[in-house]
Amino acid sequence: MRIAITGSSGLIGTTLTAALRERGDEVVRLVRRPPDGPGQVRWDPASGRLDPADLQGVSAIVNLSGSGIGDKRWTAAYKQELLDSRLDSTGTLARAVEQLDTPVRLVNASAMGYYGDRGEELVDEDSTPGHGFLVDLVAAWEAATAPAAAAGAPVALARTGLVIAPHGGLMARVLPLAKLGLAGPLGSGRQWWSWISLTDEVRALVHLIDHPEITGPVNLCVPDAAAVRQRDAMRALGRELHRPAFVPAPGPALRVVLGELAGDALASTRMAPTVLQRTGFAWQHADIAAAMRYAAGHDA
Repeated sequence: MRIAITGSSGLIGTTLTAALRERGDEVVRLVRRPPDGPGQVRWDPASGRLDPADLQGVSAIVNLSGSGIGDKRWTAAYKQELLDSRLDSTGTLARAVEQLDTPVRLVNASAMGYYGDRGEELVDEDSTPGHGFLVDLVAAWEAATAPAAAAGAPVALARTGLVIAPHGGLMARVLPLAKLGLAGPLGSGRQWWSWISLTDEVRALVHLIDHPEITGPVNLCVPDAAAVRQRDAMRALGRELHRPAFVPAPGPALRVVLGELAGDALASTRMAPTVLQRTGFAWQHADIAAAMRYAAGHDA
């Protein structure tokens, strides 16, 4: 297949690109700079520029564009950047897909932030949204795919949980602290973490590419039985690194350091991947011990 990817230079994008090429797919990378090699197409999502002709012959598009949620403190300016970077890219792609003669599969990144802080409640793809900035951002992000769906394109919304990887993302911050024995609970540590390994995140995206009959929201996380509380995830990592993991980061201190982002760090989201389970997806890392072994670089 010929597959177009945005955000191909990020953690998930680089791994997905490699996986698709390894199985023989042709990957077209949408880039903002002038192309410097084959397999690249220039676009400008900030101004809404993408020639639909550049998508001819593409079987699927995976949209991973968007500024990192946890990259910076949530100032008013950065919150606007988080929103604009997602709406511009998704809207530009959706309008381009709308103009194609043949509908193209669109797998659009989304996030479990749609559900907000739900405490002990178990949520699935049919659950209502929560409340807060991140909830509103994700809802608007998903809504921006509407022109593509209205044109008959099969659109999947990949609501990704916390991605556990040996490099980049969440673990880029956690691993250095864990190696010093300082990665303890955040706040109470009782909040639920619905997680997925980078390996399974990419495999789930490929699953969605290969199954265009799957449309609408799809939770990308481990089955509920493998969900863990944050403190238990840190203990599992500590055991893998042979380091203690009991030094807490109190909620008030997190709010001083992280500002509004602390609310997201302390949120409890217990998410069930109902659609993945129903459509036959099989996880490679289905328990937190295996995932932390992988994150520590002790397993593939």
